[in-house]
Amino acid sequence: MALKCLVFDCDGVILDSVPVKTRAFARLAEPYGEEARDRFVMFHTVHGGVSRYKKFEWFFREILDREITPAESEEWGRRFAEYALDEVRRCELIPGIAPVLEHWRGKLPLYVCSGAPHEELNFILKERGLDSYFTGIYGSPPSKARLLAMIVDKACVLPDEVLMVGDASTDRNAAEEVGTLFYGTGPELRGGDFPWGPDLTGLDAWIAEHVE
Repeated sequence: MALKCLVFDCDGVILDSVPVKTRAFARLAEPYGEEARDRFVMFHTVHGGVSRYKKFEWFFREILDREITPAESEEWGRRFAEYALDEVRRCELIPGIAPVLEHWRGKLPLYVCSGAPHEELNFILKERGLDSYFTGIYGSPPSKARLLAMIVDKACVLPDEVLMVGDASTDRNAAEEVGTLFYGTGPELRGGDFPWGPDLTGLDAWIAEHVE
């Protein structure tokens, strides 16, 4: 099947913002000690693409031995955004993504499927002047797999006509669950049985080979 739709994660795929958000998670956990901070950063790193609110729940349950309250979740979300947003506004694009967006805008529908909160995601991409490239921009909730399935439905294409581009296991797992193709980038996904690059400088050529 030829590609008819492209879907991109945001952090680590469009924006080089993964280190920024890692620092924000570390800063949230810092008051609870080095061990708590390091465990939280490790959990975040291993579970890239998972909603930050799920990560907050994990921290309270596993580190503080209690459930997070709605008020605490809201406060942590506010502080996380405060810590991260200014840097995300200024961070570089992932190498190779700009030519892909320029080449395929207007030729294929382009979507964003991210674990970042929906409103924040739209705000950042609009502020960065990137929103106009995309047919739709979708963030959490719901889960990434559900978002990807929604995108396939909205694009009126078959799953195996869609390419999901991601840098985390949640992206790969969503593609597998929905049945789309997958292109991986970044160190977490190196060595898988799918096309991969350390960045996205090879993505444009790969897409061109798989479009009618």
